Amino acid sequence: MLLIPWSHATSLGFTLRGWHSEPSGKPLLHFLHGNGFCGRTYEPMLKRLAGEFDLWLGDVQGHGDSDHGGRFRGWNRSAELAVEAFEAGRGVFGEVPRFAVGHSFGGVLSSLILAKRPQLFQRAVLLDPVLFSPAMIGVMSFAEVLGLHRKTSMAKRAAARRRRWPDRAAAYAYLHGRGIYKGWTDAALWAYVEYALQEVAGGVELKCRPSREAEIFASCPKRLWPALGKIATPTRIFYGQHTYPFVAKSVARLTALNGHVSAQQVAGGHCFMQEFPEDSAARTADFLLQRS
Repeated sequence: MLLIPWSHATSLGFTLRGWHSEPSGKPLLHFLHGNGFCGRTYEPMLKRLAGEFDLWLGDVQGHGDSDHGGRFRGWNRSAELAVEAFEAGRGVFGEVPRFAVGHSFGGVLSSLILAKRPQLFQRAVLLDPVLFSPAMIGVMSFAEVLGLHRKTSMAKRAAARRRRWPDRAAAYAYLHGRGIYKGWTDAALWAYVEYALQEVAGGVELKCRPSREAEIFASCPKRLWPALGKIATPTRIFYGQHTYPFVAKSVARLTALNGHVSAQQVAGGHCFMQEFPEDSAARTADFLLQRS
């Protein structure tokens, strides 16, 4: 899979980067990654999708090869900047059908884009989007006002995670079967080790600083549920059988609220597409190309 790097100097003064395939006239798939990851982490799934789609992979502020950019500018602004970069670069693909796909944090950003830009994509797939319930958002917003948001369990775990290893093989050995990476295929974990880590003096380290991952876990999108109610693009959510409990509950709430959104549970956890890349690619392509 040949991918070409792109970069975009944003209106906020930092540069976003990512990758896209050689324009071929196929439908164009815009992909956004999960928190702490980057677009090419998902190469086992994306390689299969590349047979039927051209790819646009965007790395959000502080992830992959994108600039750290100082303080995290928030979920909503990150969604707007992803569109800004896409609009600046997508002209080389011509007027082909456009589709949106996002995982976890990237799935929520994709949903915000769908709500605000209903004509940009024809169909969308959200892979285990972390759709916080209204009650969770209320608690998180209140904690932010009180300055307690960085004390959430996910934020604390992210901030404390190991950042550096002697080499990529050591990183792979350390992460294999651990935490969120449990059950990943060897190819998926190697893609993470290859593209989410960078060479530094004395070894390799995470491109996404644990402090940035924690910033995201300690925050939430603004006016998420009003936005979700506005989605008019045909959208399919796939969520893992063993994902976070709040995801399944929020997905059920959303499909009851908005008839344009449907959902299907699949085998695996929050990162099921890293456990079952072939199945995930097939389900995604089937829905986007209206084969299911």
